[in-house]
Amino acid sequence: MFKFHDTLTSRAEITDLSAKFANDVVAIIGLGGTGAYVLDFIVKTPVREIRAFDLDMFYVHNAFRSPGRLDSAELGKPKAEVYRWRYDNFRNGISVERKFVDSSCGDDLNGVTFAFVCVDKGPSRAGIFDLLISKGIPFIDVGMGLNHKRGPLNGMLRATYYSAEHGQKVREKGLAELADNPDDLYRTNIQISELNALNACLAVIRFKQLRGFYFEELPHFHLLFEIGDFKIVGDSEMQ
Repeated sequence: MFKFHDTLTSRAEITDLSAKFANDVVAIIGLGGTGAYVLDFIVKTPVREIRAFDLDMFYVHNAFRSPGRLDSAELGKPKAEVYRWRYDNFRNGISVERKFVDSSCGDDLNGVTFAFVCVDKGPSRAGIFDLLISKGIPFIDVGMGLNHKRGPLNGMLRATYYSAEHGQKVREKGLAELADNPDDLYRTNIQISELNALNACLAVIRFKQLRGFYFEELPHFHLLFEIGDFKIVGDSEMQ
């Protein structure tokens, strides 16, 4: 699967790890700050295939929110092209398309076994939710809300799991932002890459719990991390 292997990893460990993810086809929808880190983590996970989607161009503010070094030649190019080039020599089975995912993109998701939704526009998120739920694809949606109410920057990071069985019920709980918040400070702050990375970590760790790679004490479907007090709270999965 991988073009390069860590020489310190035993063959038995590689085989055991690969077995957890061998049948997974993972879609990553949105390659902004958090989505770029999700892609970086999943590229290094031995899933069978990765399909990533983003329509936007790559600019300086994106460089502040993405893992790895910046090549000045990347600026002004489509994000899809930038990330395809970055990871093409790392592994096989990855495609990155310049595309806005909406209800018309069902064929692009055929065969997908899990998805990460990493978009920052509420209306776009709503359409993607409907598409994934209609196709019975389980997914994790990430979100971030920031504010200056107490002076320094504060806010919440969110990772919400929509299972194939209970996706619609979770959607109806209204846990994700399906409308744009004009007062959200996310778009105007670029010094928050660690928050993007942490948001991606929450999502990918939860995915790996679902695959039996990491132990889970409780099957949470909704996780919130507050910056100010470093507390994580979660809602357990519905039965």
